[in-house]
Amino acid sequence: MNSVMKLKNRTAVITGAASGIGRAIAVSLARRGCNLALADLNDAGLSETALMAKSAQTDPTNHAAPKSSLRITEHHLDVADRSAVAAFPEEVRAAHESVDILVNNAGVAIGGTFETVSEEDFEWLFDINFWGVVRMTRAFLPLLRKSDDARIVNLSSIFGLISPAGQAAYSASKFAVRGFSNSLRHELASSNVGVTVVHPGGVATSIAESARLPKGMPAEEIAQRRAVAKKALRLPPHEAGEIIVKGIERRSPRVLVGNDAKLLAAIERLWPVSYWKILSRLLPVPKD
Repeated sequence: MNSVMKLKNRTAVITGAASGIGRAIAVSLARRGCNLALADLNDAGLSETALMAKSAQTDPTNHAAPKSSLRITEHHLDVADRSAVAAFPEEVRAAHESVDILVNNAGVAIGGTFETVSEEDFEWLFDINFWGVVRMTRAFLPLLRKSDDARIVNLSSIFGLISPAGQAAYSASKFAVRGFSNSLRHELASSNVGVTVVHPGGVATSIAESARLPKGMPAEEIAQRRAVAKKALRLPPHEAGEIIVKGIERRSPRVLVGNDAKLLAAIERLWPVSYWKILSRLLPVPKD
């Protein structure tokens, strides 16, 4: 197997492709001549992503794919819907000859301490952030095994490496994605299917604005929390997408996205137990 994964003429399935990092990954893959099966609940956003991907492959400076050479399809999908996910591989297979890359990017966020986040909201988040990854992987692994060179790419978070106060639910789900990905990589080590886990830092997406917050939280506190979260989201999504796709090309087992992610990962390695004493003084956090 070549040291670099060739993406031209491959086919990638991407969840959460209607915006943010998912959209950026789609555009970066299209630029390299990769066919796309784009999935999300936001149909309008999917159509916009598809147009951007088509524009990327027809860019005069892009020599990877000639005009209109790619197959780009749009699919309405809720990764929390067990039946829909189970049926999705056949839908993709009907539109594409094969599947070589699965990008499990769909995710949601909840802010608030463990005691303020309801069990219902906790389960809602896990059903998307973790079980969505597991279900999609189980559904597509048979197709990926048929490829001569395949990869599963699971989006964790920097909060899958560190665990800030006020992020118990989100951090737990992203640690679960990390653990699942690492174990799966070991299980598939002798196969043609590689596994990459991605830990983005502060990427400028809409996740802070769309995050759920505990019921009954005062409007002033909601505004403060969202402002603090948004301040940390600085890296443009298109840069994050390029970093991730380059990681796929290099077959990287782990991809840290952004200087903040690299710094926080290093701090956690040096002070695995006491890092929060340091970070709580450095990071912007909402006041109680």
